[in-house]
Amino acid sequence: MAQEKYSAKDIEVLEGLEPVRVRPGMYIGGTDLSGLHHLVWEALDNSVDEAINGHCDHITVTLTPSGHVVVEDNGRGIPVDKHPKFNKPALEIILTTLHSGAKFSNESYTASGGLHGVGISVVNALSEKLVVEVKRGGRLYTQEFAQGVAITRLKKGKSVTGSGTRIDFKPDSQIFPKIHFNKKWILERAETKAFLNSGLTIDVVDQREGDSAKFHYANGIRDYLSKLLKGAVTVGGEGFYHNDKSNGIHVETALQWTENTETRIYSYANSVYTADGGAHENGLRNALTKSLRTHIGRLSQGKNLNIIADDVKEGLTAVLSIFLANPQFQGQTKEKLNNTEALSAVESSVKSAFERFLLENPSTAETIIGRVILSAQARLASRTAKDNVLRKTPISHRLTLPGKLADCSSTDPSNSELFLVEGDSAGGSSKQARDRRIQAILPLRGKILNVENASMEKMVGNNEIKSLTQSIGAGMGQTFDYSKLRYEKIIIMTDADVDGAHISALLLTFFYRYMHKLFEKGHIYLAQPPLFRVELGKSVTYCQDDAELEKVLGKAPKNAKPDIHRYKGLGEMPMRILKETTMDVSKRRLLRVTIRDAQQAESTFVKLMGKDASARYEFIMDRSAAFLTEGGELDV
Repeated sequence: MAQEKYSAKDIEVLEGLEPVRVRPGMYIGGTDLSGLHHLVWEALDNSVDEAINGHCDHITVTLTPSGHVVVEDNGRGIPVDKHPKFNKPALEIILTTLHSGAKFSNESYTASGGLHGVGISVVNALSEKLVVEVKRGGRLYTQEFAQGVAITRLKKGKSVTGSGTRIDFKPDSQIFPKIHFNKKWILERAETKAFLNSGLTIDVVDQREGDSAKFHYANGIRDYLSKLLKGAVTVGGEGFYHNDKSNGIHVETALQWTENTETRIYSYANSVYTADGGAHENGLRNALTKSLRTHIGRLSQGKNLNIIADDVKEGLTAVLSIFLANPQFQGQTKEKLNNTEALSAVESSVKSAFERFLLENPSTAETIIGRVILSAQARLASRTAKDNVLRKTPISHRLTLPGKLADCSSTDPSNSELFLVEGDSAGGSSKQARDRRIQAILPLRGKILNVENASMEKMVGNNEIKSLTQSIGAGMGQTFDYSKLRYEKIIIMTDADVDGAHISALLLTFFYRYMHKLFEKGHIYLAQPPLFRVELGKSVTYCQDDAELEKVLGKAPKNAKPDIHRYKGLGEMPMRILKETTMDVSKRRLLRVTIRDAQQAESTFVKLMGKDASARYEFIMDRSAAFLTEGGELDV
């Protein structure tokens, strides 16, 4: 074997903020719309950290028509004096150096969301232009940057009153393929920050559309819980609220049970949303489970039931917010809190308070316990029904994949895809068009069972549901095991007609109710097969809908005679075209399905797929487009 040339000269050393521009995904998760908005979150979090520590009570976020975002606060202002070691203004060091800032010790910030000292420097590195203005010591200071490099010196300007920081940045189009800020996402984030920091006012000004919104909540997370519970039938009086600052970790929680089966726990650490929970969320669950077990043990009702955490969580809506000195987040995007001391602090604080709440409110306690006991009984009944079905199924069949699944050859879930296709005809075409190494095909016969109205016994006996569950490999409902997931992407691929839309809705309902983790982790996608093929001279264009077709025809010369072909379904689409437009990883367009508003998603599934036909009719008439698509994601 020839010796490869590999020496010291092949080793690259990236200096300053170069690593951020070369590998932005390591710092913001990616360069899609989610990564783009992460720049806003970093700038906003810095201002919120000033509020957390009592130095700021007003923040303004402005979206400009030119694509700039401006975040301004009335905090202390970034220090502008020269750093004793580097002989540069502290502001310039913070904006151009990774792992620099005042949050590594507890001297300037007792609690903060930005711990790694990379937030605002990453924003700077990934911005075409960034301008900082600081009010401090009665003067205005300004400095400009481009792609992470200072292009002016720090300038000392006019006399001003007050203090604060203003960050004006424009994301770099060399980094982000699409630059469009979703006002809805920013409004949701701003509102949440205002909920978590009672007394803080956050204004969001959209100069693009000429409107604005103001968020200020005197009752903090209690107002947040009220919003989450809007429209739900609640259980147990006014709900439980607890606020404790006595143990070094500030613990605040507000919660209530509803008649819905969905669990919604929104946990935060230093105002940062921890989507994957962590130690503090585990502490809350332990506290509630242990308290209710103890209380049930005093009663005759439910005494012989083995109450587990899932019984307690069912129907629970909770907001948990903690503030601690040194949070240990998992990853720069901070989805999970790892501090073990947070678990014990939250558990002990909430447990004693919740036990006292149950004792002091016997009628409320009785209602909550009744709700938990019903959940336990339903779990046991469902387990029995499933066991009965399994007992009737030969063991050899339980351990094999469904026969109609055309599996991929790869055994690595991280690069494997499962296409759920409509019918045998489309299944045959897609099997020919697929990349056999990484793409599996599961044809579905007709419309699957509407699980919104079906019993567990009916579900586990349904062939299509059974094939789905076996193929995905992780079980469903309370037995769902995310670690056994067999595919990274689960792609729903149906015809572009009413029946196809109905099948997609049924599948999304099933995943939402019984494999919810697939939504949380971003595994569910919709394929985007074209509806039209347009030939204009020698050029061929594929259009996904009438709107795209109109755009293409609108750009054609007046004398052109386009040849338009409308595909009736995937089954009649030539294999070559299906591959090129819909399945080829390098050319296709996929729509990832995400849940941005859990409350709205719950309401949508209940109205669309529930038993109330009048609610479904009203919903469809009011919103003919039930799902809003934008920027490569389906927002449920």
